[in-house]
Amino acid sequence: MIGNWSVVHFGTRLGRAGRSVPRSPAPVTYGLIALCCLLFLTGPAAGLNPAYGSGEGLLAAQRAYFHRWGVVPAELFEGAPRAALTPATALFVHGSWVHLLGNMLFLYVFGVMTEERMGRVQFTLFYLGCGYLALLGYAAANDDSTQSLVGASGAISAVLGAFLFLFPGARVTSLLPFLLFLPLRFPAWVVLPFWVALQWVAAGRADQGPGVAYLAHLVGFGLGFGFAWARFGRPTRVKPTPAPAPEGENQP
Repeated sequence: MIGNWSVVHFGTRLGRAGRSVPRSPAPVTYGLIALCCLLFLTGPAAGLNPAYGSGEGLLAAQRAYFHRWGVVPAELFEGAPRAALTPATALFVHGSWVHLLGNMLFLYVFGVMTEERMGRVQFTLFYLGCGYLALLGYAAANDDSTQSLVGASGAISAVLGAFLFLFPGARVTSLLPFLLFLPLRFPAWVVLPFWVALQWVAAGRADQGPGVAYLAHLVGFGLGFGFAWARFGRPTRVKPTPAPAPEGENQP
């Protein structure tokens, strides 16, 4: 199982983007979050469903579950119809609580505004399509691997890429470990390229660390940014909403 969301792995936390952008309901984003959480809670990875047993039996059930629904690069290109669907099913499977919560946090923070800009149908197709291609790209680069790849991080990375193009000036709150985890607000055009740089460095050291699909993150981010550029042409400028004047300062 390829694991944790890389920004959590590197100790960086992103908060909610600036409130200066009006928000509308985002049913697709909320639906994706609910579906991923439901599947995790009822599956073996959460360890809450007694049907999967405990101890070694639970570990065996987890391995079988990830193998069935996750991407196994060595099997993907053998031509089996079931394996061809796994880059889609793997987007809804997560390997641990940290993996799930990290991914869902980022989907919530960046997905709402991106869905609002794209619209429900286009955002759904964008999310699924970019997520599928991100996992497919990782599998193609590791076609001899028998390790199961699960998680929505490829699709969510695409959302980050689109967000960077559409809302480059949106303020994002970050907790940086080398600054004693002080909450600092930076524009998206500062935070997200920094995140990409971390993925790039980590991808070059993938054999030395935990099994995280950094390449899928990079592919997804590039696809998301490229799609937003091709579809929307120029970014949406985020303008701060002026605060209402005190009552005594209102002009007649």
